[in-house]
Amino acid sequence: MVAVTAEQNPPMQKNKDLIAAIATPSGRGGIGVVRVSGAEIAEIAEGLLGGLPQPRYASYTNFLDASGQSIDQGIALYFPAPNSFTGEHVLELQGHGGPAVMHALLARCLQLGARLAEPGEFTYRAYLNGKLDLAQAESVVDLIDASSIEAARSALHSLSGEFSRRIQAMQTRLTELRMRVEASLDFPEEEDVVEAEQEKVRAGITETLQELAEVLAAAKQGALLRDGVHVALIGQPNVGKSSLMNALTGEEVAIVTEIAGTTRDALRYEIVLEGVSFHLIDTAGLRETADTVERMGIERTWQAVERAGIALLLVDSQHGLGDPERAIISGLPQGIAHITVHNKIDLSGEPVRAGAREIWLSAKTGAGLDALRVELLKLAGWQPAGEGGFMARSRHLDALVRAQARLQLAQELPGRLELQAEELRLAQAVLSEITGEFTPDDLLGEIFSRFCIGK
Repeated sequence: MVAVTAEQNPPMQKNKDLIAAIATPSGRGGIGVVRVSGAEIAEIAEGLLGGLPQPRYASYTNFLDASGQSIDQGIALYFPAPNSFTGEHVLELQGHGGPAVMHALLARCLQLGARLAEPGEFTYRAYLNGKLDLAQAESVVDLIDASSIEAARSALHSLSGEFSRRIQAMQTRLTELRMRVEASLDFPEEEDVVEAEQEKVRAGITETLQELAEVLAAAKQGALLRDGVHVALIGQPNVGKSSLMNALTGEEVAIVTEIAGTTRDALRYEIVLEGVSFHLIDTAGLRETADTVERMGIERTWQAVERAGIALLLVDSQHGLGDPERAIISGLPQGIAHITVHNKIDLSGEPVRAGAREIWLSAKTGAGLDALRVELLKLAGWQPAGEGGFMARSRHLDALVRAQARLQLAQELPGRLELQAEELRLAQAVLSEITGEFTPDDLLGEIFSRFCIGK
């Protein structure tokens, strides 16, 4: 797959073009796929295959160059519009997955009138043609990028429309509430009617806020599955940060010696707990030093801490929590969660135990590691979402929080019908951003530009 930057926006004005791209990852493989989409696909099929294959039938055939010689042999699949991924005519060519073959096949498609697809353009067309809403389109990438089966399952639920259905149910309720407020505005002299309608509106807003809180909680879990949490291992030199890194990962990823200051640069490794990715960062020991290289490592430690969601402060349990550790705690960024890990209980003789954000363990023997894993999940805010979980992104969380704020304002405006109607309208508009019913073109460009070419 091809990485792209957010500045490369899909060509919104070119969505009628015939597009083609290699849809499988770069490199060698047993099978490679070239995908073509657009109205004039018959010309591609005629020049490349000798004619359109039977719809939705796997045809084993030769892929021909301009002189009629075979580029490759493989399977051609034709999906007529609107029953295809993009909603347009789609031709998929499955050949041998060598780079030379795939690029020759793609070049032949371009020669026959297609142009190279932009990043995310196939999915963008599916969105434009009503095959997917915006939340579903984003879940396509989330499913591809899923780092655990739980993340993949949640992305698949989003792709099937679970998230969108809950958003649309709230939008339907808001439409009803807006109609009731508008009715009250039309008949202000009917005081009994207005009061009855306002009572229903208040009850409806309360119900919607409860539903929104549930969706927001589930969305936070989905965002956690998607993005994971960065965890910085910090502390003085030689307290066992690298040993703990190795113990949590189950591999010798960090050098462990009795010499203080061994770790100079930050080491990163990912572990998965209950489907949640924890990005561990083993950092240089924090102490006063004249060593220029070690001092640079300490500066990078604090940079890593700034970006982390959780800090594990390691303490040698033989010495306990002292002034140097308290100084480190006081220097942590505001709002970062931290756990004090009393390591080396195999030497101090202390038992495994856990308190308020404190754990006693041995990275060497593994005693107490399970308690640390449980605490990491707790601090991350993980709650198993069950079969109904769905994937979510930071923009979804932002929209849900903004809609929540609008509804809370509407709830606080009984009797001020014009203002209440406006807040309900704004709440509905914010929710529509999630599914793409109302989304600025520049946001669409940024979203789809992050997709792979060929997807």
